Amino acid sequence: MNTSTNLFDTITALLERNDILTSAAEVQGMFCGMLGGGMPLECQDWLEPLADFIHQGESFSKEVVEAFKNLYDNTCQQLVESDFALVLCLPEDSSPINERGQALLSWVQGFMLGFGLHQDDLTGCSADVKEGLEDFAEIARMDDEMNEDEESEQALFEVMEYVRVTAMLCFNELGKSPEQQQSEPKTVH
Repeated sequence: MNTSTNLFDTITALLERNDILTSAAEVQGMFCGMLGGGMPLECQDWLEPLADFIHQGESFSKEVVEAFKNLYDNTCQQLVESDFALVLCLPEDSSPINERGQALLSWVQGFMLGFGLHQDDLTGCSADVKEGLEDFAEIARMDDEMNEDEESEQALFEVMEYVRVTAMLCFNELGKSPEQQQSEPKTVH
């Protein structure tokens, strides 16, 4: 597997050491949700909402901020690459299936949270994005124990892939790269 898997363990361990009750999956999910909801890529004001939601509004240590910044930059990079390069920050494939399943739920919950901060009007969204978000709401509520078998592995893989593609779909439709921002006329509401 690639580098994002040990990134999950590294960041999650760092969060535990700093008494922050979340996982790297939820943090990356929030980033993807914010970006997919239209937060500009070069925007750096994601720290405050993160602190509010996962750290009772307290500021993070320098070490945690660095780790978040790396994860954010990494995630932005993957989203703008044209070949659907997004890698979900989840436990390694060899981790117990329920651990991976829980991490995926956290990721989706983080996404919904982040998305909601930047996008509350879905009227202009495509049917695909609307359907994807409805599915995310369903996925976020699933917390059944899974069996350690081939069928469950396959089902989890399919849901992970669906989440990954849907996150990129939201970004491609609503996300803003620096180029797009310059070309958009500034409107005053």
